[in-house]
Amino acid sequence: MSENTIISFEPATGAELWRGEVGDVDAAVERARRAWPAWAALPLATRIELVRRFANEVRKEQDAFAELIARETGKPLWESRTEVEAVIAKVEISVRAYAERTGQRKLDSALQGTAALRHKPHGVMAVLGPYNFPAHLPNGHIVPALIAGNAVILKPSEKTPAVGAFLVSLFGRAGIGEDVVQVLIGGPDEGKALVAHPGVDGVLFTGSAQAGIAINRKLAAEPGKIVALEMGGNNPIVVWDTPKIHDAAVLIVQSAFTTAGQRCTAARRLIVKAGFYDQVVEEVKRLTDRIIVGAPFDDPAPFMGPVIDGRAADQLTESFLYLLSNGGKAISHMRRPLGDLPFVTPGLIDTTAMAERPDVELFGPLLQVIRVEEFDEAIAEANNTRFGLAASLIGGNSQEYNRFWANIRAGIVNWNRPTNGASSAAPFGGVGLSGNHRPAAFYAADYCAYPVASTEMEQPRASVGVGFKV
Repeated sequence: MSENTIISFEPATGAELWRGEVGDVDAAVERARRAWPAWAALPLATRIELVRRFANEVRKEQDAFAELIARETGKPLWESRTEVEAVIAKVEISVRAYAERTGQRKLDSALQGTAALRHKPHGVMAVLGPYNFPAHLPNGHIVPALIAGNAVILKPSEKTPAVGAFLVSLFGRAGIGEDVVQVLIGGPDEGKALVAHPGVDGVLFTGSAQAGIAINRKLAAEPGKIVALEMGGNNPIVVWDTPKIHDAAVLIVQSAFTTAGQRCTAARRLIVKAGFYDQVVEEVKRLTDRIIVGAPFDDPAPFMGPVIDGRAADQLTESFLYLLSNGGKAISHMRRPLGDLPFVTPGLIDTTAMAERPDVELFGPLLQVIRVEEFDEAIAEANNTRFGLAASLIGGNSQEYNRFWANIRAGIVNWNRPTNGASSAAPFGGVGLSGNHRPAAFYAADYCAYPVASTEMEQPRASVGVGFKV
């Protein structure tokens, strides 16, 4: 790979999938700035019609799009299809969200004129996308930004540029100007340049806490630039009193190992009541050991594919060994079944006896198990993290769930549901190292436009009565 070329490889095979030239940040921003005023001046109904056409273009390419996502990420084809469906569904959800979150209001007063509330777009928005959902998550920023009247530059992950380029091409096919939505191919340097560019009015980021903190630090002296950070999680799933051990285990496996654990909402820590520990762990291990790990188009279909690349696989296996050598007790060993290809089997490890459990996001199918005696201890352990994205309680009664909900520090709190699979029709975001109180999904409309308050009269009318000479 040269400095001017980005190459994408299929995780499941190691074969080259796509290559493209690194983009020019200055040129992309200049084009976006020229295109933005005309786009913002279009009637809202016209912008909505154009993003609906985009949804139709995605429908036409549904199979090809899903296959591309599967090849570039390694995720199973069935899961890639659900990602494409989410891209389509995002349009109508965003239309509804814009109307609800940024509606216009007027209040008439005979003597004071009209008080009005309207919303304006920010201008040029930079979207920095992740590799785990390279279509759905950037699209979750792009569509609301376009509806609000912004121009958008997408810098996809350098690990999944083909999906980013294909996504943007579908906006073009829908009749949205090629300068209104652009793809900027590049690596970390291009991402940093885009964030810092004076012609960019907002940065919408999905990725690691480390990168999000760097963005926040870089823009600390620029309060006029909107910044929305969707970062990771060290998410807890707590199991308490329940007769449904199998169902609990299924929810745990779904939470921890869907998308090969490469979800920001994936469960990283399983906290179990001591009296249920043996039953729960035995059933989770039984299900985990049955998981099919395979390539996207295998038959029978795998539950999970590889992680994104060899470096990620190496980091995960090294993390498993670190936990094991520092007091962890293996329940299911993490293995590399296919040599140099980045396939890993799900790892389960009891870390109850560890003096200090590392508070990091281990981005893959690695679940730590912690045994506790009391419910308050479970809540304290769940909150024993700088992150605060998702948390679930499995079992317990309504009073315990109310205590859990009230005391857990997270932006997504579920009961008898997985930690992942959040709805696009609800706000999505976290606290601490998980986000900066700019939730996405249904609330993305909030950071794509800013409110403008006005008082208005058709003719000037004023009077003064105090402090003036006759």
